[in-house]
Amino acid sequence: METQVSREFFGTLDDGSRVDRWTLETGPGPGALRVRVLTYGGIVQSVEAPDRDGRPAQLALGFGDPASYAAHGGSHFGALVGRYANRIAGASFTLDGRTYGLTPNDGAHSLHGGPRNFSRVLWDARPVAGGVELRRVSPDGEEGFPGNLDVRVAYTLSARPGGGALRIAYRARTDAPTVVNLTNHTYLNLGGDGSGSAAGHELRLAAARYTPVDDSGIPLPGGPAEVAGTRFDFRTARPVGDAYDHNFVLDGGVTEEPRVVAELFDPRSGRVLELATTEPGLQLYTAGHLDGSLTGTSGVPYGPAAGLALETQHFPDSPNRPEFPGTVLRPGESYRSTTVYGFAVRTRSAGGY
Repeated sequence: METQVSREFFGTLDDGSRVDRWTLETGPGPGALRVRVLTYGGIVQSVEAPDRDGRPAQLALGFGDPASYAAHGGSHFGALVGRYANRIAGASFTLDGRTYGLTPNDGAHSLHGGPRNFSRVLWDARPVAGGVELRRVSPDGEEGFPGNLDVRVAYTLSARPGGGALRIAYRARTDAPTVVNLTNHTYLNLGGDGSGSAAGHELRLAAARYTPVDDSGIPLPGGPAEVAGTRFDFRTARPVGDAYDHNFVLDGGVTEEPRVVAELFDPRSGRVLELATTEPGLQLYTAGHLDGSLTGTSGVPYGPAAGLALETQHFPDSPNRPEFPGTVLRPGESYRSTTVYGFAVRTRSAGGY
């Protein structure tokens, strides 16, 4: 069945700006998937998918009004983040012999593009086949980043046997050399928003290495380390368990087309997420900052691991680490990145890759 796309008024920001909500639906029918995207922050506000018994639930952590997203933007619920996802050490980098100072918002570092990153702004929107495309031109010097950056992000939904898939395709062009690293920061709980901790979800990652970091999340000298024999080894499915805010080096590096790199399974509901991407890294974040002080659409306070973020991206601090995959974008080039979230159900966990 063809994806249905609609738009509605979601609310206003403090300055009176209108926020719209776009709904993408593959249903009705078994395996139907519904995703809602906001023009504020490019936020994935909800993801609805059925469990093994056909009962739908809302899986994405988030809020029911624009004011809550604006007030608690530091949690990045569902958000499109950039210009640079993850951290840049010391909130600065050097490109072509010139040093650029960024706006720090994570101690001394820049996180997800600074305090007014892409999750804090309004995006223009237009319908496309199967979804919606958001567009914004980030002006030269925004949060310290050089170049006027023309960004387009398409969210499209499609049916697949036994479920559906959300595809997020990022595109960008610049008029001056700059660095770019975009991702989506949706926290998912496959048991349903408000259903408790997702630490029991079983995770598989196609990653033989990860990037060790210091206490502030900046990669340590020495480069990636092997996961073998450590708590970072998810090459065979096992419960997430511990707290994580770490980048995993995905097997295969940067690819032209998305390849499957991760699988997340909830034994309680039978829901499974298959994640495919063109990116070389994946940041696993178990929402350790959530302490029960925030309550989302479920009405249940969010604690640690209330949802898991699987952020496909380049590595943290790549602009200062020439040995990492490059994030420089120059005039005449096109930044391209695609990630696909496939949803289905099964009755039990499948063993390793």
